Amino acid sequence: MLVNTYCAAVNGLEVNTVKVEVSMARGVQFHLSGLADTAVKESHDRIKAALVNNGFKMPVMDITINLSPADIKKEGSGYDLPLAIGILAANGKVVSEHLSEYMLVGELGLDGRLQPVRGALPIAIKARADHFKGLIVPKQNIREAAVVNQVDVYGMETLMDVIRFFNGSSEIAPTVIDTRREFYENQSVFELDFADVRGQESVKRALEVAAAGGHNLIMIGPPGSGKSMMAKRLPSILPPLSLSESLETTQIHSVAGKLSRDTSLISQRPFRAPHHTISQVALVGGGANPQPGEISLAHNGVLFLDELPEFSRSVLEVMRQPLEDRHITISRAKYSVQYPCSFMFVASMNPCPCGYYGDPTHSCACTPGQIQRYMNKISGPLLDRIDIHCEIQAVPFSQLSQMQPGEPSAVIRERIIKARKIQEERFKSYKGIYCNAMMTEKMLHQFAEPDAESLHMLRMAMERLKLSARAYSRILKVARTIADLTGSEKVESMHIAEAIGYRNLDRGDWAERGV
Repeated sequence: MLVNTYCAAVNGLEVNTVKVEVSMARGVQFHLSGLADTAVKESHDRIKAALVNNGFKMPVMDITINLSPADIKKEGSGYDLPLAIGILAANGKVVSEHLSEYMLVGELGLDGRLQPVRGALPIAIKARADHFKGLIVPKQNIREAAVVNQVDVYGMETLMDVIRFFNGSSEIAPTVIDTRREFYENQSVFELDFADVRGQESVKRALEVAAAGGHNLIMIGPPGSGKSMMAKRLPSILPPLSLSESLETTQIHSVAGKLSRDTSLISQRPFRAPHHTISQVALVGGGANPQPGEISLAHNGVLFLDELPEFSRSVLEVMRQPLEDRHITISRAKYSVQYPCSFMFVASMNPCPCGYYGDPTHSCACTPGQIQRYMNKISGPLLDRIDIHCEIQAVPFSQLSQMQPGEPSAVIRERIIKARKIQEERFKSYKGIYCNAMMTEKMLHQFAEPDAESLHMLRMAMERLKLSARAYSRILKVARTIADLTGSEKVESMHIAEAIGYRNLDRGDWAERGV
């Protein structure tokens, strides 16, 4: 007897519907074809134990199973459930009348319980696209899968629940979750707030400019000056995620298995802060079975690298292309996967090996040569992709204890949302351009062309401060954002002047002067 069930193969963010063809004949062999990996081949043992522990027997027959299309690689344990149901249906234990209407996915425990799988959200999207009536997933994956409308999603706890469902011996209602309501309710709830930051007004201004234009930023200052504290509060002032951005971000986290059980849609922009011992693969993605890296998990959010020079140089260099292209392609011999990685890159670092270069309260024992070697750990091409360089000093306790609480994140966020709306209107006819940081050279001449006075100021700054030529376009992008924050249509000299002040590390004499 030949029976078909349906599941899905997830490769990156691409999902392909897989037909599980189960055929039985006389014999005692078990054959599994269709480019299955080790986890899929081991399903035979899990299925056999699950059937025995639920009152069934593995059929003593020649069982041939094909996962079609056979030229697409099948990975993971999510094929256990459709394989088990297919075997039982071919043996007459499960009614096969409605099997073609449902997509199934789930790992089987030896007791028959369904275990969660990765990628339930993109699988649900594929089930809807292929017009399946419903999708059956483990109970733990129900919230992320139920995000998708126009397809019935059922959360099952055990193999017996699925058997009873197809045999009609029990009625199970599809799960309906008002994910949109939950999404909008949680958009403005943050544990960290800029009101906790006392002083550091110039740094907070730089962070506001960076958030308003989507610019990359680096903070340079001694230990204890508040670099990490302010970076962690950056998501609280970024514009809220749109539903499409949230869905895209949630898919990446679903594929990576990073969603918690009580999460449906990610409602706040991601903030990823990997340790400096991270490897290249963990940062940009990859592995034997390519998975999203930290740069993709930070998609539509913030990637924060604390103590930037402590990261391996090879690790930092692999970020150069993703920072420019906003996606990463991981290639293997027979296939390749692509993950989006459009994020704000924020970094912090000490100004020298001891950390106290230019600090008025501590003496620095580092020589200019040591400072320069420390700075040279960050390559010019990477530094070229960072728009804003912000120097920071620790606030003395005598002032810290007397200062009033800082401006709340909600107030700063309103100004940033207003500036982003101006940019959305400006770039509405440009596909894939949403903020000033994404502008091309051609667009700079159209939207950020400096007037004669500003151009003269730029020329003087590049000559006197020894600014590199690569700083030119970065200054114009940042100046355009500053103008948007003030509501100005044109980029004026005062906007250029502030933007020039954010290019400290481009100065040729940086390691030879006091901060």
